[in-house]
Amino acid sequence: MKNVRPSVTLALLHAREALMTHFRPALNDIGLSEQQWRIIRILAQYGEIESTQLAEKACVLKPSLTGIIRRLSEMNLVLRRRGEQDQRYVYITLTTEGEEIFKKMSVEMEKRYQNIHQQIGDDRMSRLVDLLKELQKLKID
Repeated sequence: MKNVRPSVTLALLHAREALMTHFRPALNDIGLSEQQWRIIRILAQYGEIESTQLAEKACVLKPSLTGIIRRLSEMNLVLRRRGEQDQRYVYITLTTEGEEIFKKMSVEMEKRYQNIHQQIGDDRMSRLVDLLKELQKLKID
């Protein structure tokens, strides 16, 4: 075997996949994908938001976001509206049904987060979050 530097990006992907095993079953139960849930969470947090900003906050490519929003709209979970001054801008917001899904699921998701947090411990979880924030600062625009 060659002596190759360990891949931080691969380790992060494996860690993400391990964490998602805690959340996917609950999302599957209500028929939502991970990306759809991220969109719902962000809309619950920020309210109405322009689609480009939503894509950035959700770590979803803009072309993918279009399909995700279309499906969420068909499920009556989000509303789209064009900008009044500039029709090129699309603003997304949760419907009442979308807000209800978020409220219901956030309780379940919080239980799962707490379980993970207990396994990792307060100190290590805090250090992990701090390190991840430092890595985010390395982004090249």
